[in-house]
Amino acid sequence: MKASMTFFTLLAGLALAGASAVQAATLKVANQGDAVSMDPHSLNESLQLSFTGNVYEPLIGRDKALGLVPGLARSWKQTAPTVWRFELRPGVKFHDGAPFTADDVVFSFKRVAGEGSDMKSYVSSVKEVRKVSDLVVDLETTAPFPILPDVLTTVYMMNRTWCETNKATLPVDRRKGIENVASFKANGTGPFRVKERQPGARTVLTRNFQYWDKVEGNVDEVVFTPIGNDATRVAALMSGDVDVMEPVPLQDVARLGSNPALKVMQGPELRTIFLGMDQKRDELLFSSVKGRNPFKDVRVRRAFYQAIDIEAIRSRVMRGAATPTALMVGPGIKGFLSEMNKRLPYDPEASKRLLAEAGYPSGFEVTMNCPNDRYVNDSEICQAVASGLARVGVKINLQAESKATYFQKILSRNTSFYLLGWTPGTYDAHNVLTSLMATPTDKGQGQFNLGSYSNPKVDELTLKIQSETDQAKRNTMIVEAFKLHADDVGHLPLHQQALAWGMKKSVSLTQLADNMMFFKWVTVKP
Repeated sequence: MKASMTFFTLLAGLALAGASAVQAATLKVANQGDAVSMDPHSLNESLQLSFTGNVYEPLIGRDKALGLVPGLARSWKQTAPTVWRFELRPGVKFHDGAPFTADDVVFSFKRVAGEGSDMKSYVSSVKEVRKVSDLVVDLETTAPFPILPDVLTTVYMMNRTWCETNKATLPVDRRKGIENVASFKANGTGPFRVKERQPGARTVLTRNFQYWDKVEGNVDEVVFTPIGNDATRVAALMSGDVDVMEPVPLQDVARLGSNPALKVMQGPELRTIFLGMDQKRDELLFSSVKGRNPFKDVRVRRAFYQAIDIEAIRSRVMRGAATPTALMVGPGIKGFLSEMNKRLPYDPEASKRLLAEAGYPSGFEVTMNCPNDRYVNDSEICQAVASGLARVGVKINLQAESKATYFQKILSRNTSFYLLGWTPGTYDAHNVLTSLMATPTDKGQGQFNLGSYSNPKVDELTLKIQSETDQAKRNTMIVEAFKLHADDVGHLPLHQQALAWGMKKSVSLTQLADNMMFFKWVTVKP
């Protein structure tokens, strides 16, 4: 009897294993660009953070509704106005089998704050990280910071020993083009591990079967391929060479949606597309104007703003899949106020008058930097902006290039006029204020204020907003800061783009408004 029970138990186990093997699936994903590095601290960009977020994890995560959930920290609380205590999750292991401990947390925060990090702005308010025990860490901030948990959701943890062994204690510096082992290999705690990395061509992930959390989907392998050409990317989906691709070119949304084997998921995105201008140098790097910087004059900045036909961009370039904005944040972000969202009118004649008043009656020439594989129709947007400026006498020398070289250029501030997109990682207006509007400092504040817009009052308000716990007072200060920035024409906001992902009907996934794609939530049916 005992032998028979053992035999049938074995058969049942084999049957279950067979069913599991049948259910497991390979997911083939295509995107217009590549994740430029496997280093989770090297580039603060949505695709980069999304992809590496399947390999590495933060202390605090987000659920499918973008709410905060425990990640590598199973709980957190304030023990003093400026001190947060994190209880770490026991039993978590890195992909190489090493245990996750407080030492890794202390190391990771130091790395994020260090030289070469593109995530420095996320920890600029952190004064000290202290190990209390192997599974307890205290974070002390420079001032009360009630939204700290929201800030930490894309600060990924790395293994100290692995980084030291592989000489990767400093992040890959995208500004200087410096690489290290963390560019090509990874050792996270996430549900997937890096199996193969061919930059610009192909990256393969495989399931981490010692993962501490539940994996809802059935994907055990992900093959990620960057396909920059829109037509080629569409053809790959229609032929079945890929299972999921994004973004869907706007002109192909209806065609793919009508295909009985495919579906298109569309939704609003939290990202704002905008233009920035060098407002710091006394002479622009790339302009016909010598001996002075035209962008230091608010009349020139306003002239550029009013030369942009935003409705033409919305209707023709974006085919209606964009919402014009006057603010650097959109709906869905804490601090967004619809009553403030009123753009300056498109008025080429007013633009010409402003240029003449500023001393440029015949306009001038300036180089504009733009990616051609990062945002929806990014190079076409830049062409439309250039066309509008040409009508008021400004000649734009457009330099559109792959994000692989584009980000290295503009993050080193080697630009005079540029296009960028920004999704506030905290879903809070403070993120935009401290990252894009605050005067740049070496501690990470204003890290992505690439044109160095500066207003001391905005800086003062940004610090107050960071620590204010009274929501009404906080909102009043956000309004004041946004009004100052708008009056200064600190940037040229354009629109919030829409999401469009194409996939086989056999694929089920979760589309988030921050454009993050987590493979543990993906199911591929046979």
